[in-house]
Amino acid sequence: QSWIDAPADSLFGTRNRVFSIDVEGPVVWVGLGYNDTSSGDAIQAAGGFLVSTDGGRTFTYRFPQLDIPGDTTVTYGVSTLRALDVVVPQQSPPFDLDYDPVRDVVWVAGWASGLRRSEDGGRTWQRVVLPPDNLEAIHPDSLYDFVLEPQRGGRGNLNHMGFAVLVDETGTVWAGTPLGVNRSTDGGLSWQRFGADGTKNSLPGGWVVSIEEQPMEGRNPVWMATWNAGEGGQQQAFGVAVTRDGGATFEQKLIGVQAIDFAFEGETVYVAGRTQGLFISEDGGITWRSVIDFRDRNDPGRFLRPGVDVLSVATTPGALWVGTEDGLLKSTDGGQSWTIFRVEVPLDPETPTASIPRVDTFAYPNPFSPAADRFVRIRYEAPAPGPVRVRVFDFGMALVREWQAEAVGTGVQELIWDGTDRDGLRVANGVYFYTLEAGGQTARGKILVVE
Repeated sequence: QSWIDAPADSLFGTRNRVFSIDVEGPVVWVGLGYNDTSSGDAIQAAGGFLVSTDGGRTFTYRFPQLDIPGDTTVTYGVSTLRALDVVVPQQSPPFDLDYDPVRDVVWVAGWASGLRRSEDGGRTWQRVVLPPDNLEAIHPDSLYDFVLEPQRGGRGNLNHMGFAVLVDETGTVWAGTPLGVNRSTDGGLSWQRFGADGTKNSLPGGWVVSIEEQPMEGRNPVWMATWNAGEGGQQQAFGVAVTRDGGATFEQKLIGVQAIDFAFEGETVYVAGRTQGLFISEDGGITWRSVIDFRDRNDPGRFLRPGVDVLSVATTPGALWVGTEDGLLKSTDGGQSWTIFRVEVPLDPETPTASIPRVDTFAYPNPFSPAADRFVRIRYEAPAPGPVRVRVFDFGMALVREWQAEAVGTGVQELIWDGTDRDGLRVANGVYFYTLEAGGQTARGKILVVE
């Protein structure tokens, strides 16, 4: 019921946000990034890392995984390869990272900066050489003459663009790229790539966006979310792949689902499937059920908007956590019922500020897009249980919509408006005013509708 902000100046009060996180005992690694809008477009960029060795009580900042200008060669075994020196943070956010506590090595998949590793707590970073697009395997004892260049076109290689990384229980390193998954059983020296070839024993899609292992007795299954990267035409599909034998064989699951994250509890597998919802298998992936309707078990009127993106999933002892675009969910019964958490902005803060003023009501999201957001939530405080008269007016104060809601109990409540008028037609862009009348009290607010 309570939350604590991490003591990290590099995260709060800056443009940085969390792109990736890994926790191994008391060690916490956080990958930071931001949207660079200096060119007029929003380009994702690397923002560095936060590292904690005391369970998150304190953090140390580390710089992004970039090169020194002019560092254009890399030694790979007996070969000296040409390499692109990645010296700017744009296009290199840490999409994924994994800390290996056994070897005290952290791996980061940084897209245009490729796959990298650090053996000194993030003070320095080493490029990791993956097979080029025209090779399925590389070994340091063989001589090569390709270019380490994580980009599309020219001399670039899609398979050098890191998007996901995992070090499993055996020390095997798995690296996901737009061209498949790469496996190394010797700490990142030699690699074999597995892709999508249209057969049932391969990956469904070529772009591997997430890799996680399922803690089990014996060899842990490794699960991968694969997307259709468009490189293989009809041979590729969205879906999930799992290997239970370290990559000797692959099974395809949830074909057509745009999976993005995994969590596990014994035999149970949870898959975040973006707008397709949450998928649950209680038998290791043999059968599945989906959840698309998320309502608060204590307040049925508090729910997630239809079609919301389910983006992340995690388990803790006794609880399942699901991250969405419309709130954080918690379930203590395996996904049968939910508690919804959102940022609770007070109506009457003890210390009002410009960003959190003292008001009778407010609406969110605001501005509101009926097409994208489906509905806007109007937050207010009910003086008593009973009917609430809701009226919406346009900028000229003409009545657009009127209806009666019901306050359940007293205190802070929410109701919704879908952006339509009394005839069910979507309203035009502009400023709209609303009034709430309940228990002899009236609250007023405004909503900006945009498409």
